[in-house]
Amino acid sequence: MKISILTLFPEYFQGMLSTSILKRGLDAGLYEVELIDFRKFTRSKHGHVDDTPYGGGAGMVLQCQPILDALKSIRTPDSVVALLSPQGATFNHAKALEFSKMEHLILICGHYEGFDERIRNACDLQISLGDFVLTGGEPAAAAICDATLRLVEGTIKQDSSADDSFADGLLEYPQYTKPYEYDGQKVPDVLLSGHHANIQKWRREQSLLNTLKHRPDLLESAKLSSEDLAFLDQAKAELDRAD
Repeated sequence: MKISILTLFPEYFQGMLSTSILKRGLDAGLYEVELIDFRKFTRSKHGHVDDTPYGGGAGMVLQCQPILDALKSIRTPDSVVALLSPQGATFNHAKALEFSKMEHLILICGHYEGFDERIRNACDLQISLGDFVLTGGEPAAAAICDATLRLVEGTIKQDSSADDSFADGLLEYPQYTKPYEYDGQKVPDVLLSGHHANIQKWRREQSLLNTLKHRPDLLESAKLSSEDLAFLDQAKAELDRAD
């Protein structure tokens, strides 16, 4: 797949793309990341890409011309254009998985007070990281790239992502490694038992319990078996008694 990022600050992404897992994927040719400085497309002799808003108001607004011309230079019938905006749908694991299967994803990073509405009209969708405002779209684009590219086949082992939080709609179960005991805290004995069925059962129950405690809203859309539901009923009763 290919991700193109339209930004005023392409240097923002250099560290992310030159280290660790994402760099290995790039070097292996599993995907491509293209950084486009849309200032280079402005027709202003002074290099301006923003101007004061019609109708008055505080701040500066990004002009449509530089961004739309930059978009026209790379957009193909296979491209999906996403505007990073607080008005967008909240990004999540399911969206990252959807993005990872695309041929070409284009992310548009905003800055200043906002976008000329004609930029928004040219996009296929809008994406937000949550109910807060950033100084620009670059941090959001970096997070989306990381979450998406790690799911591209071959980037990491499939087993490594299969049990991620949100991969099956639930939070991940607790993980442990050596030493067995530290500061009085021991690894649960079931993980040392070698009994794979019991380990899998424990992990599923702990995943359900973590989700119940920390993100109970996720349980509303998770795929739950009758055994899961019975466990949750018991866990809820125990939590209520503890309160």
